[in-house]
Amino acid sequence: MHNLVIDIGNTFSKLAIFEQKKLIYFQQLARVEERDLLKLISEYQIENSTVSSVNNAIENLEELLKAHTNYTRFSTEIKGKVKSHYESPKTLGLDRWAKVIAAHCLYNGNNTLMIDAGTCITYDVLTAQDEYFGGSISLGLNMRFKALNHYTGRLPLVEWDKEQEEIAEGTNTQNAIKRGVLQGALNEIEGFIALEHKRNKDLKVVLTGGDSLFLIKQLKNSIFAAQITHEPYLVLKGLNEVITL
Repeated sequence: MHNLVIDIGNTFSKLAIFEQKKLIYFQQLARVEERDLLKLISEYQIENSTVSSVNNAIENLEELLKAHTNYTRFSTEIKGKVKSHYESPKTLGLDRWAKVIAAHCLYNGNNTLMIDAGTCITYDVLTAQDEYFGGSISLGLNMRFKALNHYTGRLPLVEWDKEQEEIAEGTNTQNAIKRGVLQGALNEIEGFIALEHKRNKDLKVVLTGGDSLFLIKQLKNSIFAAQITHEPYLVLKGLNEVITL
């Protein structure tokens, strides 16, 4: 049995195929094309499918999946064994909720802090008792670079290399911006980890999102390094779990 899950984000869309719980296909793309989906559905004999999207304009995609697969509409109403205390579930991002579902299934019995470094940086905690109270939303790295350029008269828009290993000293304006944004984000992340660590000594930290590989390299010498796990497919795994709930 093969499952198809799609995560439509602010910048990219991610598509994955699972055989039960084993990831066998992954693709990141700018736009989900119906003809490509039909090819994958036929090639992998997809039985079940679901979608998480940052917007509601997915009617055509849903109709295609309903016609060719056993489609499950993903929403925050799907809770499984997780007890949510979020006060406005209708405004809770579906990608955030998919991560909560994934944490319940992958790290059951652990207090888990999920940090998603994408367009925004989000922080969400699922307790060892499977309770979710919400989290925090902050600016992503690229958003911070763009904000400095947009809201100032002379600061340039700086591009950065995610593959870089070290953050340069701020000996010129370009590097000063890089250092301010990147080190500032790292300090923020460590601050959130420290805050949750005070509440939960056995805290497990899971990093995901497009900028997570860069961040986990920077955090390798952190005092919290032993608690940090990199899971690039956390949202997709959560969506796959929903199909099998």
